Amino acid sequence: MATIEDVTSTGAQASRPRTRMRGGLVTIGVVVALLAAMGLTVLGLGAADNAVANYDAASWLWSTTRSEMARVNGLTARVDTRTEVPGARRHQMQVAQTDRLLILRDLNTGQVSSLDLATLQITATTPTTPGLGVSVALYEDSAFVVDAVQGIVRQLDPRALTPVGEPVRYPPGITGGAFDGAGRLWIAVPGEGTVSAVTAAELPATPGAAPRAGLSPKRVETYDVAEPSHELVVSTLDDGVAVLDRTSASLVTVRGGRTQRAKLTMTAPGSLPPRTSGPQVPVTVAGTRKVHVVRDGGEVRQFTVPGAGDRLTPAVAWAGRFYVADENTGAVYSFDANGQLVDTIKGSGRPGPMELEVRENHLFINPPNSSTAQVVDDKNQVRDVNKYANDVLGGDPPPAPPPPPPPKKPKVGKPGAPRAVTAAAGDASARVSWQAAAANGAEITKYVVEGAGQRHEVGANQRALEITGLINGETYTFEVHAVNAKGDGPARKSNPVTPTAEVPDPPASVTAEARPDGTVLVKWPAANGQGNTVARYAVTATSAGATAPAGESRKTELVIPAGQLEYGTQYAFTVVSVTDKGAGSKASPVSNTVVPFAAPAAPTELRAATVADQPGTVSVQWAPSVDNGRPVMKYLVDVGGKTSEVTDTQTAVGGLGNGQNVTVKVKAVNEAGPGAEASTTARTIAVPRVTATGSSADATSVTVSFTVDAGGGKATCSATTGGQTASGNCSSLRVTGLTPGTAYTVTVTATNAAGKGTATRDQGTDALYGIASCRNGSSGAEASYCTRDVPGERNGNEIFRVTRQDNAQQAGWEPNGARLKAYCKKQGDEVYAYIYNNDKRSTWWVRVDHSRGRDYIPWAWLNLEGGDNINVLPTC
Repeated sequence: MATIEDVTSTGAQASRPRTRMRGGLVTIGVVVALLAAMGLTVLGLGAADNAVANYDAASWLWSTTRSEMARVNGLTARVDTRTEVPGARRHQMQVAQTDRLLILRDLNTGQVSSLDLATLQITATTPTTPGLGVSVALYEDSAFVVDAVQGIVRQLDPRALTPVGEPVRYPPGITGGAFDGAGRLWIAVPGEGTVSAVTAAELPATPGAAPRAGLSPKRVETYDVAEPSHELVVSTLDDGVAVLDRTSASLVTVRGGRTQRAKLTMTAPGSLPPRTSGPQVPVTVAGTRKVHVVRDGGEVRQFTVPGAGDRLTPAVAWAGRFYVADENTGAVYSFDANGQLVDTIKGSGRPGPMELEVRENHLFINPPNSSTAQVVDDKNQVRDVNKYANDVLGGDPPPAPPPPPPPKKPKVGKPGAPRAVTAAAGDASARVSWQAAAANGAEITKYVVEGAGQRHEVGANQRALEITGLINGETYTFEVHAVNAKGDGPARKSNPVTPTAEVPDPPASVTAEARPDGTVLVKWPAANGQGNTVARYAVTATSAGATAPAGESRKTELVIPAGQLEYGTQYAFTVVSVTDKGAGSKASPVSNTVVPFAAPAAPTELRAATVADQPGTVSVQWAPSVDNGRPVMKYLVDVGGKTSEVTDTQTAVGGLGNGQNVTVKVKAVNEAGPGAEASTTARTIAVPRVTATGSSADATSVTVSFTVDAGGGKATCSATTGGQTASGNCSSLRVTGLTPGTAYTVTVTATNAAGKGTATRDQGTDALYGIASCRNGSSGAEASYCTRDVPGERNGNEIFRVTRQDNAQQAGWEPNGARLKAYCKKQGDEVYAYIYNNDKRSTWWVRVDHSRGRDYIPWAWLNLEGGDNINVLPTC
């Protein structure tokens, strides 16, 4: 068997780097090709943006029964990628992962494989000794393979699985081999009673290249934690390590170079999880079903896990709770910080291994033998995960979020003060404008403008007012306040203005243009200042029943930002010239009318589904897009790179290939161009997958039980063997008309619109026996008729090579009571057994094994066991 020292010292011959892909887009075809190189099959992948590493709450979970890795998004509790590992069904798999790397070690074969999640690159594979004893550890871009038996800690370049420098060597029989939160790999040496930290060397720039001279991983810290030869268990911490001395029933923590020892009151060996988050370290004693919690060098509490048996996984600290899995029942118990049971998670609901790992701010609970897993967020909310989800692609699209709770009824009060109250002086007049006030739960009914001894009430959508009857040379200030059902809101004052006869002319004309980007361009010629300098222009937008300031500009144009005006609503504009002395003109002539518009909004309620009866086809439908001011002319539909244009809000797209995970994108197009896209995912119907699960037989039939993954389609099933076929139920089929005592291979075929999937099952039929039956009569010649075979004469129980009583073809004779193995039946001469076998008469002959070979005996002389039913035998 190869050790990690054997493997890594052979360099490139031991690991097999893959070449990098060309191009910037990771297509499904490239991904499948890459994974095929490793012996992996992608069950759900999308375009590059879905295929690359997502730096979200994701974790890869192993499924033993399906031989699959499933990437679970902790935020949605959904699988977004499934990757099959052929040849690993029912194997134990060690999984080491970071945001960008996934390294698998098959305990049954010892093979280690590295997958770069950022590019879906299969970077390398390398062998190790199968079984427990070798483990893989990852932290950021640092990878180690720890051979605990040999005491060899070898750093590998995770991109190529080639050695980095020299290994760190320990005495044989080390334990540990996990990173703490600070990037140190901790190794315990029971033979020495020590624990030490190893740091990684810098990786070479080129994957697989030799590092710079002298660069190797280093042992940087060593601490005495126990007497030599004590049994040690390691759990790495956020910054440090905890070492359980099972021999002395104590726990030593190492943090910041300081060790603390806590004596434990446990009466049976304890265990630790590989990694512990937070200040408290739980020690699980499976034999007594107790958890002892250690903090700051002392045991602070202990609690009992309900149930019976000793198959408890080490308690994991997460989000203020402790989680313990019971592998006898598949349940996971959740305890609060005080050790009180607060929740019982059903888990797999059956016996089997359980894996609990805190990763990406979530706790992932994975029973490898089950189709379901659980995700626990930092609020201790538990959600189930279907690891076998079929419609996956960059994530089985997360379910539509539940509608938000109805908003709390707002507190109703008087309105707020208007914003941006400004005034411009005219000739014996002033123009006052303002921005809307906050309604505060009750619709604004009007605005009140006061000043110069006048009071004006204007509508809620009239936010500009010309005030006349003023005296030139006097200074005025105006106040504006809003009114709603609760009363008058606070007033806001304008800037002071002094009316004058020296006012500028307004612009002679104004033009407006609605632009495709949602903005509106308003332009005018320069105004005559009548001896004064025009410093700025104030633009007012007018729509049906409403007037509001649109903005100011020092130029002869104003671009009104997208979204400030309502799309699809008509607007016209006037412009006022304002001098450097604050005197304003009358309003300009009104501009042409425009309707602001922009590209359509993204379609809503987008749904894509497998078309069960059409290969390579998905159906797509959506709710119409908001047109944003211009009619939607068409929709652009992109399904897996196939684009089409439709005018309806539904379509079906074919020609995608079978079993393909595709991204579906839909965007609406109007005069402004394509709008924002909506996207979802779908899967075309796949060729069925058949798994034979069991079989049974009687003498002439075989029954096969099986499961069928119909690939999203509707499958029909048949079973065939020995020239016989049975069709019907897609869970169990019985093939009849078979020969007793014969070995058969049954082929089960499931067929859908995408094609056929098969599985085989070996099953032999039961042997069928008959009793040669010829019983002598009571007197005369009848008393000896069945006693022996008389050459040249007819006797009972004679056996022939043919199905007629031909002396030349006689092959043998069997005495009464001989038990003969029967195979099949064949028509021949009629034989009458008279009194010697209950007057049995038949033209059927049965092929049997006898003392001299395999030939035919008249059924008249053979009584079949189990009811003597000749119909159970197939025809020869």
